[in-house]
Amino acid sequence: MLKFAFRNLLSRSLRSFLCLMGLTIAIAGMVGLFSIAGGLEKTVAQTFGKISGIVAMQPGAPIPLFSRVPRAWGEEIKTIPGVAIVNPEIWSRVNIIDGKPVVSPPRFLFGTDLPTRTRLKHGIYRDSIYAGRFLDLNDQGQLNAVISRQIAEQHEKQVGDTIEVNGQDLQIIGLYETDSILLDVAIILDINVVRDITRFDPDSVSCFYIEQTGEIKNDPLVESIKDQFRDRELASWQPASLALANGSSSNLLKDLMQSLDQGLKGNPPAEPKPNEAEVPVKKQSAKSTEANIKDREQESPSALEVRAAADWGDRLETFTADLDIFLGLLTGIGVLIAMLSIINTMLMSVMERIVDFGILKANGWSNRDVMLLITAESSLLGIVGGVLGGILGLIAIAIVNWKFADQVHLYASPGLLLFGVFFSTSLGILGGLYPAWWTTRMTPIDAIRRG
Repeated sequence: MLKFAFRNLLSRSLRSFLCLMGLTIAIAGMVGLFSIAGGLEKTVAQTFGKISGIVAMQPGAPIPLFSRVPRAWGEEIKTIPGVAIVNPEIWSRVNIIDGKPVVSPPRFLFGTDLPTRTRLKHGIYRDSIYAGRFLDLNDQGQLNAVISRQIAEQHEKQVGDTIEVNGQDLQIIGLYETDSILLDVAIILDINVVRDITRFDPDSVSCFYIEQTGEIKNDPLVESIKDQFRDRELASWQPASLALANGSSSNLLKDLMQSLDQGLKGNPPAEPKPNEAEVPVKKQSAKSTEANIKDREQESPSALEVRAAADWGDRLETFTADLDIFLGLLTGIGVLIAMLSIINTMLMSVMERIVDFGILKANGWSNRDVMLLITAESSLLGIVGGVLGGILGLIAIAIVNWKFADQVHLYASPGLLLFGVFFSTSLGILGGLYPAWWTTRMTPIDAIRRG
């Protein structure tokens, strides 16, 4: 039956080829789109799998670059049981390298406290040095830098060369490579040097990198650090647009318009209402007020947001789940077109062979045999389209990863490729069901007469 179906497809090679190409492109598009989320998951898993410590920064800040926390809080974190080393960090965006503006991919100045950084048991940048050396105590206050392989190759630099960053000439003493596009973007310097270059607030840092003693698990340690700063005040980070919207602008215009509206209607302006938060307080007893205060103290948010590597992974899973929905909607358009193409191809093929099916049924073929033949033809289109689509998707992914190695990393897992073949085969079967069902409704004499 499969041999017969294959010969039927070859007998109408052009139509079969066009249908096959439509399905191949749809599956390749699906593989390519979902490889975006797969690449993101793999990149983050590789990145944070290498980071064993904990990061404490400003609540609401997406990354340390946007965070600002008091510098003195690092001394308090050191006193918490389970904390071994607290390394203050400063992150800042690089605007100009060797006189050229930096747009994409982004580059960052990473200032680290060298006395504590050199004491870390696991330093991802230090362990990734492949040329030169990492910073040591002798580099405090010096314009000595460690840069990534990507930055070195982009600007044609080697160990011993000078690189101009934001108007400062830095001496390259080491090159590193972590094989992560999220980490290979930094120019590492002494924290005080970065503070001077960027004019960073002397009483603040971007975040604290915390290495554990290992005596306490991450979750209890994270909660202990949060509890230490639960009664402090530190404004949550907000995007610039949101901060502007919630800024110092008052509602004078709104109040004026409401007063004018009430005056035109002959009604006096409404009296300002008392603060709703104050009303129930006046009616509460001293005992209930004290209980509410205790509840608020227990539920008050911490002034520090503390994240372990697993927390970043959980946040990413939520993001990629939403991303998969969006990508699925985009893929659905191409899949729908491919399925309609299969239905059209099989329906036209059936109509051209209506006399053949009538003769086959007159010679003993059952409706099941005819339906199986048509479904086998559409299934072959689905299988071949799925395989070719997966291969085409892999080729496109390899080209993108090679062309934009510093910016994106796409990844199509074996599971995604198998799903593509299975999904394509299912489309082929479903696309052939209607033409097959339509054929089985006719008797042999009706089929021959219609032909």
